[in-house]
Amino acid sequence: MRLVDAVYKRINDLAKENNLTINAIANLSGVPRPTIVTMTKSSTVKLSTIYGICDGLNITLQEFFKSPLFAKENIDD
Repeated sequence: MRLVDAVYKRINDLAKENNLTINAIANLSGVPRPTIVTMTKSSTVKLSTIYGICDGLNITLQEFFKSPLFAKENIDD
């Protein structure tokens, strides 16, 4: 999977874990909803976007990336 797809899936997983919608995450984080929902159409994602989402969810970047989604064997780009 592409790294940007793993990031988007992680955001969705965190939304489900916290019983939140993508809209709620956008509101909590200050990251515009279109930025989140269209990220898979891009080949990159800004670290500042991930940081904002982490801040809104009160988690660290380390917690965000502590997922099997980001294991080297799962990323192909």
